[in-house]
Amino acid sequence: MSLARLATITSALFLLANAAADPSDQLTNPTQEARARALFRQVRCVVCQSESIDESDADIARDLRQLVRHEVAAGDSDQAIKASLVQRYGEFVLLEPPFSLGNAALWLTPFVVVLAGAGVILFRRRSRPAASADELSETESARLSALIDNGTSRRRSATVASPKAPNMG
Repeated sequence: MSLARLATITSALFLLANAAADPSDQLTNPTQEARARALFRQVRCVVCQSESIDESDADIARDLRQLVRHEVAAGDSDQAIKASLVQRYGEFVLLEPPFSLGNAALWLTPFVVVLAGAGVILFRRRSRPAASADELSETESARLSALIDNGTSRRRSATVASPKAPNMG
């Protein structure tokens, strides 16, 4: 296959991928169509949820594309079009929602929980009395001495009580 033919096929596929599903859906004004396409990439498909309406083949995405094109053709600003979509579907419809107190809480809550957990761990570590491994309390010392004395006396009695095994050799 020649390089020119490959380039032609690649260009055709690129144009098909970027064309509207139905050419009659496209706006006649190329500037308005470009604006609509830019908006398509900013709006989430409410069915697919991980795709923009530009990428989605769902019926609702097609309907949203037609709605956006209609509003662009009517002369609405990008902000007005986004506001109308947010009014209908909520901030979720925007792939990059604007900063607000509601979405800030969603983004910041995990960090706050991790910091609070680290604070609790540090507080518990600092408030715990430092146990000295080098020194024993009086009770522990007495018990240790008793165990040592008891073990020593058992060994002595076991050595004395057990007869030597006869030598078979």
